[in-house]
Amino acid sequence: MIEPSTEEFSAENAPPLTTEQALANLQSPDTSLRYYAAWWLGKFRVKSSEAVDALIAALEDEDDRTELGGYPLRRNAARALGKLGNAKAVPGLIQCLECSDFYVREAAAQSLEMLRADSAVSALLQLLDGGAAAAVQVPGRPHLTQPYEAVIKALGAIGATEAIPLIQPFLEHPVPRVQCAAARAMYQLTQDPMYGERLVKMLDNSTLQLRRVTIGDLGAIGYMASSDAIANATVENSFKLFALKGLLEHQLKQDFDAPLCDNAIKVMNLMDSLL
Repeated sequence: MIEPSTEEFSAENAPPLTTEQALANLQSPDTSLRYYAAWWLGKFRVKSSEAVDALIAALEDEDDRTELGGYPLRRNAARALGKLGNAKAVPGLIQCLECSDFYVREAAAQSLEMLRADSAVSALLQLLDGGAAAAVQVPGRPHLTQPYEAVIKALGAIGATEAIPLIQPFLEHPVPRVQCAAARAMYQLTQDPMYGERLVKMLDNSTLQLRRVTIGDLGAIGYMASSDAIANATVENSFKLFALKGLLEHQLKQDFDAPLCDNAIKVMNLMDSLL
């Protein structure tokens, strides 16, 4: 049995909950109820102090274990805390980077990225020990030794320029998604368009899932020169619109209180053409 890297639910098929029920379920002896409650609190952005405290406590759960030693509740709690945007979760998430469960470490890195947690940089850098040469697949598992993609993206989003010499070698990693993460982070840390263009070239890849990831990376870094490539990429329009929205948001932040520039107008026209 191989553990999945993500656990998601359909909101349409999920049983209805109230915040009070979700918080109560996090204390239930039924691990499935606890697991779902953690997901629900994140999905619906329940930002109360009670929810944040309960999810932080769930990061240390020992009861919900899989046959392969995973910690499903910890994973969902870590993911939820990133969505709630409360810096109080940062110490617990940093501690999760030492968890034996790969997917807990991955979820923690993703949430630390969302929280832009400067204090996590040192712990994130430790997961890059050994460099690209150490980033090999674990025998019998569908993942590498560390969640490199999530760690590299977190360092880029946080703005950890000290990570540049450690991230750069991952541009040549054999796993394309890791290459994309490295290019994304290098652009964020240097603003050198050569890294944005590396991502644009990835849009020609034959793998649809990689094209989806790449188009999301371009939107996330606000690489405005990619707007035409995004609009013409062979992915679903929903992915194109989301990426173009990212470009537009970056542009508007840069030009706050200024009239709409030509770039912003161009992106809005491209979005209109996809509707």
